[in-house]
Amino acid sequence: MSSPRSSSRSAPRSAQGARPDTGRRAAEKVASGAPQEVRIIGGQWRRTPVPVPVSSGLRPTPARVRETLFNWLGQDLQGWRVLDAYAGSGALGWEAASRGADEVVMLEREAALVRGLQAVKTRLHAGQVHIHQTDALTWMRQPAQAGRFDAVFLDPPFDDQAFDQALAAARRCVPEGGWIYLEASCAFEARPGLALHRHDRAGAVHFHLFRRVEEDGPAAAPSA
Repeated sequence: MSSPRSSSRSAPRSAQGARPDTGRRAAEKVASGAPQEVRIIGGQWRRTPVPVPVSSGLRPTPARVRETLFNWLGQDLQGWRVLDAYAGSGALGWEAASRGADEVVMLEREAALVRGLQAVKTRLHAGQVHIHQTDALTWMRQPAQAGRFDAVFLDPPFDDQAFDQALAAARRCVPEGGWIYLEASCAFEARPGLALHRHDRAGAVHFHLFRRVEEDGPAAAPSA
């Protein structure tokens, strides 16, 4: 697997003490400007449009943020197994598949969004993409998913404030050295077993890249 640069781009403030309504306000802000389609920005399907269904709270990851994420991870994901745990429009999962990931699993609980994902899969002939209508936390906690993926993408609904639960569940799904990406309404620091490698912000969205480490391993990468 390609490795991102080890230093954090910025030092995030802790999520501890965040106001209870932070997630709701952030969700409203980012969802209000959600586009009707996004375009895949890299790989074999570069510039391909992907529709964004009308759905309350749906906020596909912007192109600039996706570009930054795949600069961190590397552009070639051949051999990778990737989980897009809160798929929505599938923007992150389609980017991974476009960059050559061997397997991309997308989880989405809303039936209308699942139908949209299936339609894109058919249009792209994306046999390496597997779509499940399910609850992400429940699915990730299954014993069969332990250590299965090289990278997990987490973009949970901001108004649910399930960020810590999602990180804990995703940590089980990657082996030591695996990557977990998180979008959240506030900045998060390292967690047990997860070293923070990168953090940045785009408007109301904080995005982070963690790496799975041993429980007593380094809490965070040194600053540049």
